[in-house]
Amino acid sequence: MKICLYLEFYNFLGGILFKKIGTGLLSSYKNQRTMLKYLNIEFTEKWDDSCDILQINTPWLRSIYLMKKAKRMGKKVIIWSHVTAEDAAQVFWFNKFLFPLIKRYLAYAYGLADLVFSPTEYTKSLLVAYGLSPEKIIARSNAVDLKKFYKDPALRESGRKKYDLKTTTVGTVALVIPRKGIDTFLAIAEKFPKLSFPWFGKIYSGLLVRPLPKNIPANVKFTGHIDSVNEAYNAMDIFVFPSYEENQGMVILEAGAVGLPVIVRDIPVYNGWLIHGKNCLKAKNNEGFEKCVKILVEDKKMREELGNNAKELAGENSIEVLSRSIEQIYRNLLAR
Repeated sequence: MKICLYLEFYNFLGGILFKKIGTGLLSSYKNQRTMLKYLNIEFTEKWDDSCDILQINTPWLRSIYLMKKAKRMGKKVIIWSHVTAEDAAQVFWFNKFLFPLIKRYLAYAYGLADLVFSPTEYTKSLLVAYGLSPEKIIARSNAVDLKKFYKDPALRESGRKKYDLKTTTVGTVALVIPRKGIDTFLAIAEKFPKLSFPWFGKIYSGLLVRPLPKNIPANVKFTGHIDSVNEAYNAMDIFVFPSYEENQGMVILEAGAVGLPVIVRDIPVYNGWLIHGKNCLKAKNNEGFEKCVKILVEDKKMREELGNNAKELAGENSIEVLSRSIEQIYRNLLAR
């Protein structure tokens, strides 16, 4: 068995388009690569006629071409549904005008595959609504690499020193775009002036997204891209993720792997795997986030319990655990 693991533009100009971005798509791709190595399955990251399965990560034009070519050659095609029209429409300001076109294009692209991996049942439901057959879609976590994300006192010390974090820290890791809940993050920070609120993630040009407000609370730091995400997680005490739309939210599993208590927005994508009061707290609005932060700041025992349960959830979604089933999925696909 040989897999062609393909992420369009990944090798373009030395990978310049994927440097200093830190997206879930890129994290998932790296996890897939790690999983194949873990299983000792032969793979290539460039198109190779000798592959048995073409595994696509972004449905751009060359990917469409390769999927059609692979199908003509009798090879099987898998595509990861990292993108939906619902989340893509909320990335850059102009995307909302392209929503119908994005939806039609994705339905066409995903429809070319023999098998579609969706990160959650929620994403699967969106793809079925696009017209895809539910039989060809497998809801499967993007996984988390426990060798990259783990609790480390030394990293906590260095991270807090590097980012000047001297008080209880409520942070997040995300691209700095409105969809990720910048408005809520700033609103919470205003309510807790004595706490630190770092946001770790790439800041886009104001030409692409609505720029950050001019008056940012003094206790908020937007760091831009960082090299050590694990150091960022370790520097925090509470992880908050107020995103309005996700297909999974890999950062939740990463934060959980470090043992952080997690607060998320109460949106459908988390139904069934994030449970309020067990492995996270959920909030419907700014006031709800404020209450959740207050609870966790004041209740150390709850912080520890939620953090331990979030760590358990991360373990259940680790590369090692999820690798147990993917090889059989490949073999079943080839046997069709």
